[in-house]
Amino acid sequence: MVDGTYKGTKQVMPPNIEGVALCFEGGGYRASYTAGMANAILDHELFFPFVCGISAGASHTVDYVSQDRQRVRDSFIKLTTKRPEAGGPVSLLTGHGYFNADYVYVGCTEDGTMPFDFAAFRANPAEARISSFDAATGHTVTWGKADMRTPREMMMKVRASSSLPVIMKPHTVIDGRLMYDGGLGAGAGIPVFMAEEAGYERLVFVASRPAGYRKEPPTAGERRIYRYASKGNDRVYQALLTRGERYNEALDHVEALEREGRAFVWRPEVMPVKTTTIDTPRLVESYRMGREQAERDIPRLLEWLARA
Repeated sequence: MVDGTYKGTKQVMPPNIEGVALCFEGGGYRASYTAGMANAILDHELFFPFVCGISAGASHTVDYVSQDRQRVRDSFIKLTTKRPEAGGPVSLLTGHGYFNADYVYVGCTEDGTMPFDFAAFRANPAEARISSFDAATGHTVTWGKADMRTPREMMMKVRASSSLPVIMKPHTVIDGRLMYDGGLGAGAGIPVFMAEEAGYERLVFVASRPAGYRKEPPTAGERRIYRYASKGNDRVYQALLTRGERYNEALDHVEALEREGRAFVWRPEVMPVKTTTIDTPRLVESYRMGREQAERDIPRLLEWLARA
Protein backbone atom coordinates (compact mmCIF):
# COMPACT_ATOMS: atom_id res chain seq x y z
CA MET A 1 0.00 0.00 0.00
CA VAL A 2 1.05 3.58 -0.64
CA ASP A 3 -0.55 6.24 1.63
CA GLY A 4 -3.08 3.57 2.59
CA THR A 5 -5.23 3.96 -0.51
CA TYR A 6 -3.09 3.26 -3.58
CA LYS A 7 -2.05 -0.24 -4.44
CA GLY A 8 0.92 -1.34 -6.53
CA THR A 9 -0.30 -4.32 -8.53
CA LYS A 10 1.95 -4.95 -11.52
CA GLN A 11 5.33 -4.64 -13.13
CA VAL A 12 5.43 -1.87 -15.70
CA MET A 13 7.05 -2.12 -19.11
CA PRO A 14 9.87 0.37 -19.78
CA PRO A 15 9.84 2.68 -22.82
CA ASN A 16 10.55 0.88 -26.09
CA ILE A 17 10.31 3.91 -28.40
CA GLU A 18 13.23 6.31 -28.65
CA GLY A 19 13.18 10.02 -29.29
CA VAL A 20 9.38 10.45 -29.64
CA ALA A 21 7.04 12.16 -27.18
CA LEU A 22 3.36 11.37 -26.65
CA CYS A 23 1.06 14.39 -26.11
CA PHE A 24 -2.60 14.36 -25.02
CA GLU A 25 -5.01 17.24 -25.63
CA GLY A 26 -7.72 17.80 -23.01
CA GLY A 27 -11.37 18.59 -23.63
CA GLY A 28 -13.40 17.39 -20.65
CA TYR A 29 -15.48 14.35 -21.52
CA ARG A 30 -14.30 14.42 -25.14
CA ALA A 31 -11.44 12.52 -23.54
CA SER A 32 -13.72 9.47 -23.50
CA TYR A 33 -12.90 9.18 -27.22
CA THR A 34 -9.15 9.71 -26.82
CA ALA A 35 -9.12 7.21 -23.94
CA GLY A 36 -9.86 4.56 -26.57
CA MET A 37 -6.83 5.76 -28.50
CA ALA A 38 -4.63 5.73 -25.39
CA ASN A 39 -5.61 2.15 -24.60
CA ALA A 40 -4.93 1.04 -28.17
CA ILE A 41 -1.41 2.42 -27.78
CA LEU A 42 -0.97 0.49 -24.53
CA ASP A 43 -2.45 -2.73 -25.93
CA HIS A 44 -0.02 -2.60 -28.84
CA GLU A 45 2.78 -2.19 -26.29
CA LEU A 46 3.93 1.19 -27.54
CA PHE A 47 5.66 2.75 -24.56
CA PHE A 48 6.91 6.31 -25.00
CA PRO A 49 9.75 7.85 -22.97
CA PHE A 50 8.01 11.22 -22.49
CA VAL A 51 4.28 11.78 -22.00
CA CYS A 52 2.55 15.12 -21.48
CA GLY A 53 -0.96 16.53 -21.32
CA ILE A 54 -3.13 19.42 -20.22
CA SER A 55 -6.49 19.33 -18.42
CA ALA A 56 -8.23 16.02 -19.26
CA GLY A 57 -5.00 15.19 -21.10
CA ALA A 58 -3.22 15.41 -17.74
CA SER A 59 -5.41 12.55 -16.51
CA HIS A 60 -4.52 10.53 -19.61
CA THR A 61 -0.86 11.29 -18.99
CA VAL A 62 -0.66 9.85 -15.49
CA ASP A 63 -2.97 6.93 -16.28
CA TYR A 64 -0.95 6.02 -19.39
CA VAL A 65 2.34 6.21 -17.49
CA SER A 66 0.89 3.93 -14.80
CA GLN A 67 -0.11 1.59 -17.69
CA ASP A 68 -3.52 1.09 -16.10
CA ARG A 69 -5.86 0.32 -19.00
CA GLN A 70 -8.90 0.06 -16.76
CA ARG A 71 -8.34 3.49 -15.29
CA VAL A 72 -7.68 5.02 -18.71
CA ARG A 73 -11.17 3.87 -19.71
CA ASP A 74 -12.95 4.47 -16.42
CA SER A 75 -11.70 8.02 -15.84
CA PHE A 76 -14.13 9.41 -18.39
CA ILE A 77 -16.94 6.89 -18.02
CA LYS A 78 -17.24 5.45 -14.53
CA LEU A 79 -17.41 8.74 -12.65
CA THR A 80 -20.58 9.73 -14.50
CA THR A 81 -22.40 7.09 -12.44
CA LYS A 82 -21.33 8.80 -9.21
CA ARG A 83 -23.80 11.63 -8.83
CA PRO A 84 -23.94 14.08 -7.29
CA GLU A 85 -20.47 13.35 -5.85
CA ALA A 86 -18.65 13.68 -9.18
CA GLY A 87 -20.80 16.41 -10.69
CA GLY A 88 -23.94 17.21 -12.63
CA PRO A 89 -26.78 19.70 -12.09
CA VAL A 90 -27.16 18.98 -8.36
CA SER A 91 -23.43 19.46 -7.83
CA LEU A 92 -23.59 22.76 -9.70
CA LEU A 93 -26.58 24.03 -7.73
CA THR A 94 -24.97 23.14 -4.40
CA GLY A 95 -21.82 25.14 -5.20
CA HIS A 96 -19.44 22.31 -6.13
CA GLY A 97 -19.29 23.04 -9.87
CA TYR A 98 -20.68 21.08 -12.80
CA PHE A 99 -17.67 18.84 -12.32
CA ASN A 100 -16.85 18.45 -8.62
CA ALA A 101 -13.07 18.77 -8.52
CA ASP A 102 -12.95 17.74 -4.87
CA TYR A 103 -14.27 14.30 -5.79
CA VAL A 104 -13.16 13.79 -9.39
CA TYR A 105 -9.46 13.81 -8.53
CA VAL A 106 -8.65 13.08 -4.89
CA GLY A 107 -11.99 11.92 -3.50
CA CYS A 108 -12.63 9.09 -5.93
CA THR A 109 -9.15 7.67 -5.44
CA GLU A 110 -9.27 7.78 -1.67
CA ASP A 111 -12.70 6.16 -1.38
CA GLY A 112 -11.67 3.30 -3.69
CA THR A 113 -13.95 4.17 -6.60
CA MET A 114 -11.03 4.99 -8.88
CA PRO A 115 -7.82 3.68 -7.28
CA PHE A 116 -4.56 4.79 -8.86
CA ASP A 117 -1.51 2.54 -9.16
CA PHE A 118 1.02 5.05 -7.87
CA ALA A 119 3.72 2.41 -7.43
CA ALA A 120 3.51 1.61 -11.15
CA PHE A 121 3.52 5.30 -12.04
CA ARG A 122 6.69 5.90 -10.06
CA ALA A 123 8.37 2.72 -11.30
CA ASN A 124 7.93 3.62 -14.98
CA PRO A 125 11.15 5.27 -16.27
CA ALA A 126 9.06 7.42 -18.64
CA GLU A 127 8.76 11.10 -17.79
CA ALA A 128 5.33 12.66 -17.29
CA ARG A 129 4.67 16.39 -17.63
CA ILE A 130 1.52 18.42 -17.04
CA SER A 131 0.93 22.17 -16.83
CA SER A 132 -1.27 24.68 -15.04
CA PHE A 133 -1.85 28.46 -14.98
CA ASP A 134 -0.79 30.60 -12.02
CA ALA A 135 -3.62 33.09 -11.44
CA ALA A 136 -1.43 35.58 -9.58
CA THR A 137 1.38 35.87 -12.13
CA GLY A 138 -0.24 34.73 -15.37
CA HIS A 139 2.64 32.31 -15.85
CA THR A 140 2.48 28.69 -16.98
CA VAL A 141 3.73 26.20 -14.37
CA THR A 142 4.93 22.81 -15.57
CA TRP A 143 5.31 19.79 -13.29
CA GLY A 144 7.15 16.51 -13.88
CA LYS A 145 7.29 13.25 -11.98
CA ALA A 146 9.85 14.71 -9.57
CA ASP A 147 7.10 17.12 -8.46
CA MET A 148 4.63 14.29 -7.81
CA ARG A 149 6.13 12.65 -4.75
CA THR A 150 2.92 11.26 -3.26
CA PRO A 151 -0.41 10.14 -4.74
CA ARG A 152 -2.25 13.14 -3.27
CA GLU A 153 0.37 15.58 -4.55
CA MET A 154 0.10 14.04 -8.01
CA MET A 155 -3.71 14.16 -8.05
CA MET A 156 -3.80 17.74 -6.79
CA LYS A 157 -1.55 18.79 -9.66
CA VAL A 158 -3.65 16.90 -12.19
CA ARG A 159 -6.62 18.72 -10.68
CA ALA A 160 -4.81 22.06 -11.00
CA SER A 161 -4.17 21.35 -14.67
CA SER A 162 -7.90 20.69 -15.10
CA SER A 163 -9.53 23.53 -13.11
CA LEU A 164 -11.43 25.17 -15.96
CA PRO A 165 -13.37 28.27 -14.88
CA VAL A 166 -17.17 28.29 -15.16
CA ILE A 167 -17.72 24.51 -15.13
CA MET A 168 -15.39 23.81 -12.20
CA LYS A 169 -14.57 25.71 -9.04
CA PRO A 170 -11.01 26.96 -9.61
CA HIS A 171 -9.82 26.81 -6.03
CA THR A 172 -6.87 24.44 -6.37
CA VAL A 173 -3.99 25.87 -4.36
CA ILE A 174 -0.49 24.49 -4.96
CA ASP A 175 2.41 25.81 -2.87
CA GLY A 176 0.26 28.76 -1.85
CA ARG A 177 -0.68 29.66 -5.43
CA LEU A 178 -4.18 29.61 -6.90
CA MET A 179 -4.02 27.52 -10.07
CA TYR A 180 -6.32 27.39 -13.07
CA ASP A 181 -6.67 25.01 -16.02
CA GLY A 182 -3.47 24.65 -18.01
CA GLY A 183 -5.43 25.54 -21.14
CA LEU A 184 -5.28 29.19 -20.06
CA GLY A 185 -1.49 29.18 -20.31
CA ALA A 186 1.16 28.21 -22.84
CA GLY A 187 -0.21 26.21 -25.75
CA ALA A 188 -3.79 27.21 -24.84
CA GLY A 189 -4.59 23.52 -24.29
CA ILE A 190 -2.20 22.03 -26.87
CA PRO A 191 0.56 20.36 -24.83
CA VAL A 192 3.24 19.90 -27.51
CA PHE A 193 5.26 22.83 -26.13
CA MET A 194 6.23 20.68 -23.15
CA ALA A 195 7.70 18.02 -25.44
CA GLU A 196 9.57 20.65 -27.46
CA GLU A 197 10.93 22.30 -24.31
CA ALA A 198 12.22 18.88 -23.25
CA GLY A 199 14.12 18.62 -26.54
CA TYR A 200 11.87 16.25 -28.47
CA GLU A 201 11.82 16.86 -32.22
CA ARG A 202 9.27 14.15 -33.01
CA LEU A 203 5.95 13.65 -31.31
CA VAL A 204 2.60 11.88 -31.43
CA PHE A 205 -0.28 14.25 -30.71
CA VAL A 206 -3.64 12.80 -29.68
CA ALA A 207 -6.19 15.53 -30.47
CA SER A 208 -9.75 15.73 -29.18
CA ARG A 209 -11.09 17.81 -32.08
CA PRO A 210 -11.64 16.65 -35.68
CA ALA A 211 -9.48 17.89 -38.56
CA GLY A 212 -10.05 21.50 -39.52
CA TYR A 213 -11.45 22.62 -36.17
CA ARG A 214 -10.66 26.17 -35.10
CA LYS A 215 -12.08 28.29 -32.29
CA GLU A 216 -14.17 31.33 -33.12
CA PRO A 217 -13.58 34.76 -31.49
CA PRO A 218 -15.53 35.11 -28.22
CA THR A 219 -19.01 36.53 -28.48
CA ALA A 220 -20.22 39.39 -26.30
CA GLY A 221 -22.00 36.87 -24.10
CA GLU A 222 -18.87 34.77 -23.72
CA ARG A 223 -16.89 37.87 -22.79
CA ARG A 224 -19.36 38.56 -19.99
CA ILE A 225 -19.00 34.97 -18.77
CA TYR A 226 -15.20 35.31 -18.85
CA ARG A 227 -15.43 38.54 -16.85
CA TYR A 228 -17.59 36.83 -14.24
CA ALA A 229 -15.42 33.70 -14.11
CA SER A 230 -12.20 35.69 -13.68
CA LYS A 231 -13.55 37.29 -10.47
CA GLY A 232 -11.70 40.56 -11.02
CA ASN A 233 -8.38 38.94 -11.97
CA ASP A 234 -7.32 40.62 -15.22
CA ARG A 235 -4.65 38.01 -15.96
CA VAL A 236 -7.26 35.26 -15.88
CA TYR A 237 -9.67 37.37 -17.94
CA GLN A 238 -7.08 38.13 -20.62
CA ALA A 239 -6.07 34.47 -20.75
CA LEU A 240 -9.68 33.44 -21.30
CA LEU A 241 -10.22 36.23 -23.83
CA THR A 242 -7.18 35.30 -25.96
CA ARG A 243 -7.35 31.55 -25.54
CA GLY A 244 -9.11 30.87 -28.84
CA GLU A 245 -6.57 32.83 -30.87
CA ARG A 246 -3.65 31.18 -29.10
CA TYR A 247 -5.24 27.74 -29.46
CA ASN A 248 -5.57 28.24 -33.21
CA GLU A 249 -1.93 29.33 -33.44
CA ALA A 250 -0.87 26.20 -31.53
CA LEU A 251 -2.86 24.02 -33.95
CA ASP A 252 -1.22 25.80 -36.89
CA HIS A 253 2.14 24.90 -35.35
CA VAL A 254 1.13 21.25 -34.95
CA GLU A 255 0.06 21.13 -38.60
CA ALA A 256 3.42 22.60 -39.64
CA LEU A 257 5.19 19.84 -37.68
CA GLU A 258 2.94 17.30 -39.36
CA ARG A 259 3.84 18.58 -42.83
CA GLU A 260 7.52 18.36 -41.91
CA GLY A 261 7.07 14.73 -40.86
CA ARG A 262 7.91 15.57 -37.24
CA ALA A 263 4.43 14.94 -35.84
CA PHE A 264 1.93 12.14 -36.13
CA VAL A 265 -1.49 13.58 -35.32
CA TRP A 266 -4.42 11.42 -34.28
CA ARG A 267 -7.63 13.37 -34.79
CA PRO A 268 -11.12 12.01 -34.09
CA GLU A 269 -12.96 11.18 -37.30
CA VAL A 270 -16.02 12.54 -35.54
CA MET A 271 -16.55 13.74 -31.98
CA PRO A 272 -19.81 12.25 -30.66
CA VAL A 273 -19.81 13.98 -27.25
CA LYS A 274 -19.26 17.41 -25.76
CA THR A 275 -16.96 18.65 -23.04
CA THR A 276 -19.84 18.51 -20.55
CA THR A 277 -21.50 15.24 -21.64
CA ILE A 278 -22.17 13.03 -18.62
CA ASP A 279 -24.52 10.49 -20.21
CA THR A 280 -22.81 7.17 -19.52
CA PRO A 281 -24.04 5.19 -22.59
CA ARG A 282 -22.94 8.00 -24.90
CA LEU A 283 -19.50 8.07 -23.28
CA VAL A 284 -19.18 4.29 -23.59
CA GLU A 285 -19.99 4.63 -27.29
CA SER A 286 -17.49 7.47 -27.62
CA TYR A 287 -14.78 5.27 -26.10
CA ARG A 288 -15.68 2.44 -28.46
CA MET A 289 -15.48 4.74 -31.48
CA GLY A 290 -12.10 6.09 -30.42
CA ARG A 291 -10.77 2.60 -29.82
CA GLU A 292 -11.98 1.34 -33.21
CA GLN A 293 -10.48 4.29 -35.05
CA ALA A 294 -7.17 3.74 -33.27
CA GLU A 295 -7.09 0.06 -34.21
CA ARG A 296 -7.61 1.00 -37.86
CA ASP A 297 -4.87 3.62 -37.67
CA ILE A 298 -2.24 1.66 -35.71
CA PRO A 299 -0.48 0.41 -38.89
CA ARG A 300 -0.09 4.01 -40.06
CA LEU A 301 1.32 5.00 -36.66
CA LEU A 302 3.77 2.09 -36.69
CA GLU A 303 4.93 3.08 -40.17
CA TRP A 304 5.53 6.65 -39.02
CA LEU A 305 7.39 5.54 -35.89
CA ALA A 306 9.68 3.33 -38.00
CA ARG A 307 10.95 6.32 -39.95
CA ALA A 308 14.33 7.59 -38.84
